[in-house]
Amino acid sequence: MLTQILVGTLMVGGLMLLLWLIHLPLRNASIVDAGWAGSLALLGLLYGITGAGWAPRRALIAVMALTWGLRLALYLLFARIIGQPEEGRYAQLRKQWGNHIAPKFLLFFEIQALLSLLLATPFLLAAANPKPAFSMLEYAAAILWLAAMAGESTADAQLNAFKGNAMNCGKSCRAGLWKYSRHPNYFFEWLIWIAFALFALASPLGCLALFCPALMLFFLFKITGIPATEAQALRSRGEEYRRYQESTSIFVPWFPGKAAP
Repeated sequence: MLTQILVGTLMVGGLMLLLWLIHLPLRNASIVDAGWAGSLALLGLLYGITGAGWAPRRALIAVMALTWGLRLALYLLFARIIGQPEEGRYAQLRKQWGNHIAPKFLLFFEIQALLSLLLATPFLLAAANPKPAFSMLEYAAAILWLAAMAGESTADAQLNAFKGNAMNCGKSCRAGLWKYSRHPNYFFEWLIWIAFALFALASPLGCLALFCPALMLFFLFKITGIPATEAQALRSRGEEYRRYQESTSIFVPWFPGKAAP
């Protein structure tokens, strides 16, 4: 496992360094989001190929990680980065950081690589499980992963279609899942990480993977997810977004006009 982790560290650290170099002339740090998803896809593939566990399990966890990571990375790349201005939360960081922005962003990019290594723990543990059969917990986790993937993909497609209509400029998306949650994409993303953790829970030391959905929830609510997204929405949409906040659950999909449970 140590060798796998060291190789993975070099891979994702190198990827983030490359993306940081690419972002310099573009002045668009949003590329780090696609890099984060892509680095987890790479780690899932690496651990699936090099793991010492049962081959079908290694293949399944690799496919789950690769499918999730590549879908998210490509969606972010084509919908949010290529041909688009830098996301407001990163533009705001440039204003806040003032001097020496380039090395500060390098540190930020490499912290994302470290986060990827931590979150890839379920892939590492599952790929090392030698038991020659899937457990009921792994089947349940795979079903949850499928449902969460469908939810996240649907939320992203609905938001992308909404933003693609010039008539919606300055408005908040209330279409489909966005009618029931201000961040349905984040909610289903969290469910995906619960599924990964549950899948790994059937493996030796699998309980270590449980920190991943907890860490993801912490980042979503306290660091780079919901707080930064909501702050940018308030800066750009003002009172219109405040009305959306008042009527719509922040995270768990719930009925409009009522508080989430």
